[in-house]
Amino acid sequence: MWKSIDPWTGECWSVVPLDDAVRVNERVETLCSIQYSWRRRAISEREACLVRLAKLCEAGIEDAARIMVREMGKPIVQARAEIRKCAWLCRYMAEHGGRFLQAEPMELDGNRRAWIRYEPLGLILGIMPWNFPFWQVFRFAVPALLAGNAVLIKHAPNVGRCSGMLVRWFHEAGIEAYDQVVIDIAAVEKLVADTRVAAVSLTGSRRAGRAVAALAGRYLKKSVLELGGSDPYLVLADADVELAARQCVAGRMLNSGQTCIAAKRWIVVDDVYDDFRECVLGQMRALRCGNPMEESTEVGPLAREDLRQTLHDQVQRTLQAGARCVIGGQIPSGPGYLYPPTLLEGVRPDMPAFEEEVFGPVAVLVGARDEQEALRLANASRYGLGAGIFSRDEQRALELAASLEAGNIAINGFVVSDPRLPFGGVKESGYGRELGVPGLREFVNIKSVVCEA
Repeated sequence: MWKSIDPWTGECWSVVPLDDAVRVNERVETLCSIQYSWRRRAISEREACLVRLAKLCEAGIEDAARIMVREMGKPIVQARAEIRKCAWLCRYMAEHGGRFLQAEPMELDGNRRAWIRYEPLGLILGIMPWNFPFWQVFRFAVPALLAGNAVLIKHAPNVGRCSGMLVRWFHEAGIEAYDQVVIDIAAVEKLVADTRVAAVSLTGSRRAGRAVAALAGRYLKKSVLELGGSDPYLVLADADVELAARQCVAGRMLNSGQTCIAAKRWIVVDDVYDDFRECVLGQMRALRCGNPMEESTEVGPLAREDLRQTLHDQVQRTLQAGARCVIGGQIPSGPGYLYPPTLLEGVRPDMPAFEEEVFGPVAVLVGARDEQEALRLANASRYGLGAGIFSRDEQRALELAASLEAGNIAINGFVVSDPRLPFGGVKESGYGRELGVPGLREFVNIKSVVCEA
């Protein structure tokens, strides 16, 4: 069964029983049947469903945000922002998505004509994480559904109520081609192998990505993986240090640090290291930590106790390897799975906090002689999801961005996903894209049709 445990109180407040094999088979069979008619509906009808879905998000924002807080501990203000972003995606895709899916005509030689068509693949399995329990589902499912696919969601076990609310919203919007299954890992493997499932998308850990990629590869199925990150943020000698400090802290502490694209490794050129260090310490000390239901809370509890223990173990192993803890680094007494905003310095590339993904409010401060060493340190990671550059010289920052091994770069800000832009990583951060035109076309058959004169 799936259990929802409040990260602030420790109370188990919701239980969802697992679906048996018969129920899973019924849902797969039903979705395949629905997809046959869904793909044949005019795209304007599918767009209208997305507009209705956006309105449901906006009407249900408070209930959804409070369930999110109780299931995974996101501060309430950030939870509301997540739902608003889901509505934005729906409206953006409803307005522009149809144009991106239209057949593209081409004139060939000898009076031949051709069209490039974008047609749905079928039933797509989405394996979703808990850290953005609404947004992660929306950014995968909405483009796939608009393209004419059906979507089957396997959500994270600790956000069962969020998952149930998503099903209600999609169905109330008229999108019956969306459903969920409540299953364990063994059943997920069977679903990936099922011949009725055309493709799979996973947002999760590197370990989970390897397992899903291996299964999808075995059965020759399309897969998209959005995995972990250890995003470097370069602060150059000519940076606006106060701006860099604000943005780095904000980018690291969003969602209590439980974000794949968080600003995790702060790589600072020696010329401004001391000033930057002083600024970020002031920012971190001012953060308000506590009950995620309170409007003023900026950093809430981690989603589960085991995640807090894993985070603390990474901090301790890094300190044992010779790093120094400037602030934080201790599990506090009192309610909730809180972990304090923590800053580590003297961290080398062979230390856990540098080479592993650190999922919580812990930042790493690394000095660099110059921007070339900063670039080398930034790329000295198995991950390649996001990165940031702070510099007053935009042209120089753009040149450095071309050398950063990452899928998403922010200049004088921090990386966020945007419905208008493709999102994804390289290296061990995964492959494929969500959002933007490339994301909309991930789960389609790109078909060439040639007509002789």
